[in-house]
Amino acid sequence: MAILPKAVERMNDARNKLLPSHCWLCLAAALLIAVACGGWGRAGRGGLSKYQTHRRPAMPRCLNRGIAATTSCGRTSYAPRLCPSHRPVRSPVIEHGCLAGEPPSARVSGSNAEISLCQALGPAAPYPIKGLDCATGACGELGWGAARPIAWQRFAQGEYVGHERLRHVDNYRLRVDDELEFVFRLTRTETARPYQLNVGDELRIESLSDPILNRDLVVQPDGNITMPLINEVRATHHTIVQLRAEIDRRLRQFYKEPAITVTPVRLNTRLEDLRATSDARFGFGGQSRRARVTPEGTIQLPALGSVPVQGLTLMEVRRELTERLGRRFEGMEITPVLTTRAPRYIYVLGEVRTPGRYELVGPTTAMQAISMAGSWVYGGNLWNVVVFRRGDDWRLLATKLDLRGPLYGKRPCPADEIWLNDSDIVLVPKSGILVADNIISLIFTQGLYGIAPFSTATTFSVTRFGAL
Repeated sequence: MAILPKAVERMNDARNKLLPSHCWLCLAAALLIAVACGGWGRAGRGGLSKYQTHRRPAMPRCLNRGIAATTSCGRTSYAPRLCPSHRPVRSPVIEHGCLAGEPPSARVSGSNAEISLCQALGPAAPYPIKGLDCATGACGELGWGAARPIAWQRFAQGEYVGHERLRHVDNYRLRVDDELEFVFRLTRTETARPYQLNVGDELRIESLSDPILNRDLVVQPDGNITMPLINEVRATHHTIVQLRAEIDRRLRQFYKEPAITVTPVRLNTRLEDLRATSDARFGFGGQSRRARVTPEGTIQLPALGSVPVQGLTLMEVRRELTERLGRRFEGMEITPVLTTRAPRYIYVLGEVRTPGRYELVGPTTAMQAISMAGSWVYGGNLWNVVVFRRGDDWRLLATKLDLRGPLYGKRPCPADEIWLNDSDIVLVPKSGILVADNIISLIFTQGLYGIAPFSTATTFSVTRFGAL
């Protein structure tokens, strides 16, 4: 029996020679880390770690190729056969290709139950992705523990062009510096009332009684035309029938039957003048005119003058211009087209790599703004990111965001990931340690040490005593 303790002692000596005691502690710590990370504890034994989303399990022996079936996405899959004296079994491979809510694409009837095959994801995206739909977190933020398989790659290789998404706004309203193009078009529709002559209209006067009266006349700026024997005759605000009757009445004192005929040669001269001011057929093309919304919120158009448009939609602007145009002109249609939106900017400053002004070309969030500025730098206080905003009446608003969790990947559905507005200021402040470091640098490094250079004498003294 005395031999056993000696054998144990020899084994311990051999173990200590091979690995010292502190190495055994290192090995045990490494083993615990591997188990915690899922290396041996779960994934190494065929399980899934919390960061894995799919695994292809082994097929049951009783499940082989089975019955061929074509899925709705065009791929050929195989329905599992029924095991003898067992309940119907689904193929694990097919089951991992199913997503919640997917309609079944093929069904195989068995003796005991019905087997449903889900739609295959396609060769470009064959595996489901676990993720979170943050819209379902109505009672609070969702954590990574709530991740479930979702339709993450619905368009597969076409993800970069897919997803039409919702429109940005229901109604776009004009603002200062928006540039519009106004397209003019003749409607050529029948008017409800007779045409009244205007200044500049050209007429032909003819008489069957006396050819001397025959001539072409233009309505003068004072609204009259000049005829032999009767001199001035009022033409504006009269129809062709009314003008002929007036000329005939005044000529009867010289002729028994004047037999006057009035023929319009060129009408709508005011409308032609408006077309001439908007004629761009030798420039950009078509009958159009460009205008920019001024800082007072108006635009200037020929014959209409200054028209307020700020805060109106394009349809409202069209109705306003049509009403104003219809008071002076008939037969003209005007259509506003938004050609260039006013630039929108955000300002990112503080502890970021490239602070400055950045243009908003699409919907932008707080984290996207920090990314546009080159990400944050070490020492930035991501717990207290401040966003300043101007309201519709230019009053100052402010809010504080905690972006450390989402930027470090700890919060998948952060409530602080807000949408930014035009002229927002995103400030990433300094952390307390960085503020203290700056204070020390200002007081000592650039302050006292800058006045009295103690560093040279101290270094010399230390070097000297070290040599001794």
